[in-house]
Amino acid sequence: MIREEIKKLTEKAVKDLYGKEVEVRIEQPQDPVFGDYATNVAMTLKKNPQEIASQIKSDILEKAEVKNSFINFFISKAYLQKQVKEILKEKDKFGGLKIGKGEKVNVEFISANPTGPLTLGNGRGGFCGDVLANVLQKAKYKVTREYYINDIGGQITRLGYSYVSGPSEFKPYQNADIDELKKDSRVIRAIEEYKNYPDPDKGNEIGKVVANIFLKEKIKPIISEMKINFDVWFSEKSLYRGKEKEKIINEFQKKNLVYYNKEDKTLWFKSTKFDDDKDRVLIKGYRTGREETYFLSDIIYLKNKFKKRKFNYLIYFWGADHFGYINRIKAAAEALGFDKDKVRMIIMQLVRLIQQGKEVRMSKRTGTYVTLDELIDEVGLDVARFFFLTRSPDTHLNFDLDLAKEQSEKNPVYYIQYAHARICSILKKATVGDSTKHLKLEDPAELRLVKQLIRLPEIIEDISKDYQVQRLSQYAVDLATTFHKFYQECRVISEDKNLTQARLSLVLATKIVLKNTLDLMGISAPEEM
Repeated sequence: MIREEIKKLTEKAVKDLYGKEVEVRIEQPQDPVFGDYATNVAMTLKKNPQEIASQIKSDILEKAEVKNSFINFFISKAYLQKQVKEILKEKDKFGGLKIGKGEKVNVEFISANPTGPLTLGNGRGGFCGDVLANVLQKAKYKVTREYYINDIGGQITRLGYSYVSGPSEFKPYQNADIDELKKDSRVIRAIEEYKNYPDPDKGNEIGKVVANIFLKEKIKPIISEMKINFDVWFSEKSLYRGKEKEKIINEFQKKNLVYYNKEDKTLWFKSTKFDDDKDRVLIKGYRTGREETYFLSDIIYLKNKFKKRKFNYLIYFWGADHFGYINRIKAAAEALGFDKDKVRMIIMQLVRLIQQGKEVRMSKRTGTYVTLDELIDEVGLDVARFFFLTRSPDTHLNFDLDLAKEQSEKNPVYYIQYAHARICSILKKATVGDSTKHLKLEDPAELRLVKQLIRLPEIIEDISKDYQVQRLSQYAVDLATTFHKFYQECRVISEDKNLTQARLSLVLATKIVLKNTLDLMGISAPEEM
């Protein structure tokens, strides 16, 4: 990567001049008048920027000049021309990095309770999780996509009591799918079979039947429609089949990390020892009924991932209501002896569906909230994926239905896919020649396009470090925009055979990079529109 090369050159210059080893930050200026890349290292070190700039020499740079105490770097034409050949050589491998070094990463996302349809929030977390997994794989991490099935506990019992009367604390779920299953023979049979069971077992057993139907017939089909392929569907029930629960309780007792409250018969974990804001309940009714909390499940799950399955990093995509879970999970990881910084949570903020400037809350089909499958049916999978990827997860997202359905350049998905279709049309008209020949690309529009192409590895590196997947959608728009401008300013096929071949090579390289980018986002790259 050119950015990494410039970073190394600058760090070497600083060391040669001052004998200091420093971490240099290289950024891309918004205004190209300030170069292709820039650094403020001179200001950080309180040194003369011109002194550092004059020490930096390389054939990859046209020049390094100083403006406003920044050192600005301009890439040489020769270097840019070579990059087109590299892209043509690497093809679908272009953009790949080796920073992951095969480390194992578990990305757990969606994990919706099997008590209702997938929501817009599930869609946002689902697409972001899937795309992050794609990027991490491109960066040479060994990634496992995982769905955690919450198939025991209070919500399963409550689901069962959505079909039969039960204790007042179990308020029934209400949605169209719940009502639909009331007529299902499997549910009717379960109600009859367990009608004489004592509370809360009756609700729990009926809930298991309904949850299994929801998972197989409501959740998995829409996830398949989303083109998300989970490597593991992990059952919460499986965590309690062995003796792992007892082992963890014993381990925490030996470390003096738990205590028993006689009044309400609860067992508590001392999470405040690990910077949590309060201690957390592990078991309710300890020494009596023993009802495990979800937090205990989370702790067993942590140990399963780190110790049994040997993951190096755990990444969780959670809804906005789970923000308070971050500290307790990190506390548990630390208590178990794992590195809490290798447990990373991404909190997805809320999604608002907007049409004609107003929020859409009601489903056309059911009269209740809009479900994810309805949205995909309305706008298409490519558009849904892209729009959910346009904003940072920690910000609220307004999903503009009118723009999403627009079949014009106003719609960014159409705009990007049209760029790919236009490229395919150009390449059908002529054959790209020998890519080993010197490609004399000198027009400013040509060079701007090459500079965009070589940004993809940098985008992948940045996302693999901070998980901000929205960079990909913005990059795709920037690349499409730069290509469309190139097409307007530079005639690709002309009487000048050498120039034609050079530009055809550039067009083909653009197709490769644009296709690789769309593949990472899980969006199709049409050849015709």
